[in-house]
Amino acid sequence: MAAVHLRSYENAEDAYPSRIKPVAEFISRKDPVVYSEWTQESPIAREQSDFYEKNGYLFLEDFFTDEEVDVWRKELKRLQEAGRHSDKDEVIREPESREVRSVFAVHRDNPVFRKLSEHSMLLGIVRYLLGSDVYVHQSRINFKPGFNGKEFYWHSDFETWHVEDGMPRMRALSCSIALEDNSYFNGPLMVVPGSHRTFVTCVGETPEDHYRSSLRRQEYGVPDQASLAELVRQGGIEAPVGKAGSILLFDCNLMHGSSSNISPMPRSNVFLVYNSTENRIVDPFSGQKPRPDYIAAR
Repeated sequence: MAAVHLRSYENAEDAYPSRIKPVAEFISRKDPVVYSEWTQESPIAREQSDFYEKNGYLFLEDFFTDEEVDVWRKELKRLQEAGRHSDKDEVIREPESREVRSVFAVHRDNPVFRKLSEHSMLLGIVRYLLGSDVYVHQSRINFKPGFNGKEFYWHSDFETWHVEDGMPRMRALSCSIALEDNSYFNGPLMVVPGSHRTFVTCVGETPEDHYRSSLRRQEYGVPDQASLAELVRQGGIEAPVGKAGSILLFDCNLMHGSSSNISPMPRSNVFLVYNSTENRIVDPFSGQKPRPDYIAAR
């Protein structure tokens, strides 16, 4: 494993430097995975907590009711249609078309999804895993329509949030909420179990305003193929799939991605990113100006 070179930005040390060397390196994780000690009162079972600690993710099927999902799916379709006629920065389009790829800041701008982000049962698990109060660092809806839904290449969210947003440490997680049935055929999220314990540095200096292109197709902040192959050799690949209403909680440093959807079945998910209030973002570790708050809440 590579030695860590600490670099200071105001009061924060860069424990995970990336995009500064010509070759990729592996850096061992320096932070806990589960920040709370399990007790009988914990919101998940000990086996679930241990699984998340070891693998970096936890899949919970039928977490939300059909009635709740129906409300969110209707709102999702309304936002998708509105996005087709919107020039708002929060609406991200596919690289080769005007088709809506993602809508950001839904917890901020939409009362329906704001209420979802505050769901007490979900927050109980998130607070347990992160060991503190939390806030929403980022929220978005990802659309993957049937036949032409595009891929999201392999990446660790933390690498981007650290370099481009200034998230100091690995004390955040994502919650992907399925609003359509997720199967092996409609471009489900794939994860590399155990990869959350290794930080893979990326190569290439970050361009200014990188987010304008990276949200459509990311070219910087993605791991090299040799590093990916080694992580997969160690941990394999899993694709947690299930019915609408299921949720996937995964650590901020877990390597994940999804392939394109060439099936007739759409796949749309709500992503809620929770960060510990004790891990609030500072100046970006790239030394560049921060990304807009609809991508990274400060």
